[in-house]
Amino acid sequence: MRVLVTGATGLIGRQICEELRQEGHETVILSRRPSGVKTGPGISAYAWDPERGNPPAEAWDGVDAVIHLAGEPVAGARWTNDQKRRIRDSRVTGTKNLVDGMKELAIRPRVFVSASAVGFYGDRGEEDLDERSSPGNGFLSDVCREWEDEALKAEQAGIRVSLVRIGVVLSREGGALEKMLLPFKLGLGGQLGDGRQWFPWIHIDDIVGIFRHALVNENVRGPINGVAPGIVSNAEFSRQFAGALNRSVFFPVPAFALRMMMGEMAIVVLSSQKVAPKVALDTGYDFKFPQLSEALKSFQF
Repeated sequence: MRVLVTGATGLIGRQICEELRQEGHETVILSRRPSGVKTGPGISAYAWDPERGNPPAEAWDGVDAVIHLAGEPVAGARWTNDQKRRIRDSRVTGTKNLVDGMKELAIRPRVFVSASAVGFYGDRGEEDLDERSSPGNGFLSDVCREWEDEALKAEQAGIRVSLVRIGVVLSREGGALEKMLLPFKLGLGGQLGDGRQWFPWIHIDDIVGIFRHALVNENVRGPINGVAPGIVSNAEFSRQFAGALNRSVFFPVPAFALRMMMGEMAIVVLSSQKVAPKVALDTGYDFKFPQLSEALKSFQF
């Protein structure tokens, strides 16, 4: 299979590309800086700016499937108006241009697996959420809804579309866990706000597994939640993470302090999303790390 991947240099993209390589698939990588992509047998790279137009025609040659991960990091910088524009346009405009490129092809990919996020649901307290749940309110919910709407337009071209709503990815190689590691090792880590908000986490191996599952399983259409079944509260996550490091949980970080430090972006860590991976389970995905204790143990801190 020949798979086109955007966002291939990110946390999830790197591991997806490596697994595709190990399985003997060819990979076509779209990147703003293709010179920085390690190419070789079965791996090629082309320049593409997601906000400036369709991918180059030559990149599509023989492509059977597309995995779309590109997007400005949500927690990469304080949410100024300009940063919010970058977050939105990198996803919404980028996805539109990618889908427009597919529509122009005489021979189109069979499947399009696009990233989305659990931010789609907004701050929902104790409400049980699965793929049938409505979108929430607020900036992230609006971005996710527009993002998914653009991806679903590929169905008009006869392409199967799957939308992976990604939770908090746990990995030693980057992401949230790497940022939390030092303060917790120093004994300074603690719950965020009151800690009662639900924390929809997933192990890096399982989010990659769900993307692969969506790629090859014809029954996976539309949204699929990329979260583990064993969801916990933020307070419980903090307790288990500190325990895995043989540390104690320190004082909580008050919500007002988070809002002062992070501004509007604090909603990312204070929102409660009790999300279940119903579609993944119903379509036969077998989680490697369904419970947090198993996931943390795998990192061998």
